[in-house]
Amino acid sequence: MVLVDKDRGALRLTAANPAALSLGLAPGMTLADAQARVPAIEAVPHDSEADARLLRAVLEDFDRFTPMAALDAPHGLMLDVTGCAHLFGGEARMVEVVRARAERLGLQVRLALARTPQTARALARFGPGGVAPEGQDAALAQRLPVAAMELAPRDHQAIRRAGLKTLGDLDARPRAPLAARFGDDFPDRLDRVMGRVDVRITPHRPPAPVTADRVLAEPITELDAVHAVIADLLADAEQQLETRGQGARRFVLSLYRLDGHVRRIALQTARPVREAGAVMRLFRERLAALARPVDPGFGFDHLRLGAEQLRAVAAQQIAFDQRPHGGEALDALIDQLSARLGPEAVLRVMPVASHLPERSSRLAPAQAAPRGEDWPAPDPESPPLRPLHLFDPPQPVEAVALAPDSPPARFQWRRATHRVIRAEGPERIEAEWWRAPRHRVRDYYRVEDEDGRRFWLFRAGGYGEDPPPRWYVHGLFA
Repeated sequence: MVLVDKDRGALRLTAANPAALSLGLAPGMTLADAQARVPAIEAVPHDSEADARLLRAVLEDFDRFTPMAALDAPHGLMLDVTGCAHLFGGEARMVEVVRARAERLGLQVRLALARTPQTARALARFGPGGVAPEGQDAALAQRLPVAAMELAPRDHQAIRRAGLKTLGDLDARPRAPLAARFGDDFPDRLDRVMGRVDVRITPHRPPAPVTADRVLAEPITELDAVHAVIADLLADAEQQLETRGQGARRFVLSLYRLDGHVRRIALQTARPVREAGAVMRLFRERLAALARPVDPGFGFDHLRLGAEQLRAVAAQQIAFDQRPHGGEALDALIDQLSARLGPEAVLRVMPVASHLPERSSRLAPAQAAPRGEDWPAPDPESPPLRPLHLFDPPQPVEAVALAPDSPPARFQWRRATHRVIRAEGPERIEAEWWRAPRHRVRDYYRVEDEDGRRFWLFRAGGYGEDPPPRWYVHGLFA
């Protein structure tokens, strides 16, 4: 079976399966010549868009191996596995894992792992593949045919006519005549394939659902000009978000420099927003507080803004005699402080599904805290069940109770004796059996002494147990 497509007025083979290749058919051959040689071939129209969709799907699947993955035209992938191979048992083992994954997807692959992307591509497409031993990239590349340079047909033919068949033959020639004959970039291109020059890949990053771009005719270097372009990008993003009826909780600014360096600055918000002015103020705070300031170098020629974590935002109508909701002002303050001090510096207390008081809350970044979790509403007719001030860990006290299951009649804490005149309880809290070490069962009491001070005491364990029960003060009521 072969794939065919129209090229230069004729149907030509664009791909052939192994059975067709073994019969002497090859891509580039006209369909008429192929049918003359092998009449019993099956010709199928080549769907390049379907190939591209499949390759993108494989790229997204292969990010399980490394976040640095990119398309390698016309039908390959390039994975930068620096720092990732040990997670799969070494480089050789990782190559086998990638091969097994590709075969499960129904793909036939040729794999090569080398120090530079160009060497790996050449070894995979024109060589034996496999893992290049440390320091042997150039030696392996020298055995490859001249076709591994992937030159224009005219240049390739000129090199073949000169009697140069391998990259080693090219590498042994003086660089100046090669540059004069094939262009100034030819020596550098040869060094890349030989593994002497390393050019990093540009990883694939899915575009944000809402994106605004500015490609500048003249590069900019002044921070004021950068702020002006960011404001324009935010205005475009606001219009797109308003059309969608959504807001964003994360904005990513990408600054592309003339030398190819890309600086990305992310901004998080506590609630979905789309107001360009509010986000611009946060970006000013963020840019001013960067530990590594933005370096324009020779200038930025491209700026991109992406809006992520989109949420539906409904329009609100506020009456003339109604004050805005106070939560919006608090969210704005959280965003401003987080942009200036960093998201980990502004925290909020979040509830946790645990009966143990010391485990019933946690600190989380205020912006990243899930909005669905909240504290249960207290009963306005009842006194507070939990004190605002908790001791961690609970502090031991010496207590005397009139009966085994009764509240303490008096207790001594911090060298002071307190006589209890009122008490409520007990409230029994069992231990969490799935945690180790397991806590003893607790009986909590709310008590008030003769001076009006209110305490939250508990007894750990029961009478008749070994070790005997102990009393603790866990919190103070205001």
